[in-house]
Amino acid sequence: MEESLLVLLISAASIGFFHTLLGPDHYLPFILLSKSRNWSTVRTMFITVLCGLGHVAGSIILGLTGVFFGWSLYSIELFESSRGNVAAWLLIIFGGIYFAWGVFRAYHNKPHTHWHRHMDGSVHKHEHTHSGEHKHVHENAKGKSLTPWILFIIFVFGPCEPLIPILIFPASEGSLLGLLLVITAFSLSTILTMTGIVYLSAKGLKAIQLGKMERFSHAIAGAFIFLSGIGIQFLGL
Repeated sequence: MEESLLVLLISAASIGFFHTLLGPDHYLPFILLSKSRNWSTVRTMFITVLCGLGHVAGSIILGLTGVFFGWSLYSIELFESSRGNVAAWLLIIFGGIYFAWGVFRAYHNKPHTHWHRHMDGSVHKHEHTHSGEHKHVHENAKGKSLTPWILFIIFVFGPCEPLIPILIFPASEGSLLGLLLVITAFSLSTILTMTGIVYLSAKGLKAIQLGKMERFSHAIAGAFIFLSGIGIQFLGL
């Protein structure tokens, strides 16, 4: 059992890593929203970890419930698939709404020119936006944004399909320690991969100055989140 458990733990960690790496929905929303909403590194990491925990917890609870009640692997995976459809549609809806809001915001924050005449008769002009440098003041107010909680709900619905089969083996052997170790290996691998990709990518993206395109950052974020949901739902990403 010790040798097979070691193989199972390595498999769980490897599957968690590749499952996360190959699923852009695991990290793309956090990277883009961190940039568009000007989240701090600490806030970005906290939201990523929170959603990662919700992501794996949903599948763990479902898997353990299925084992306890003696459901077949097919039944559990069928339920997981239906959860995946819900998560994909929630991502599509959220991305679409966020894109529309971003376009609306960008339109109303369009730079316009002000002319000024001075007492000496000289005239000059400058560009001005309605929100300008204060555009993130309200967005950074603690407790004011629903965006992290919307992401959390989406990730709770998002299934970890590869976790279910590797839960079955230690459960069928009656090994509580094996079950806990498999859950821990998969969860740590998944969450560490998420946070690693988000941290490096968000840091890199924040260093990029969009210039006049900065006002479209919310719309761009929404568009990519929407496309990510489309890719999951219709392309099986």
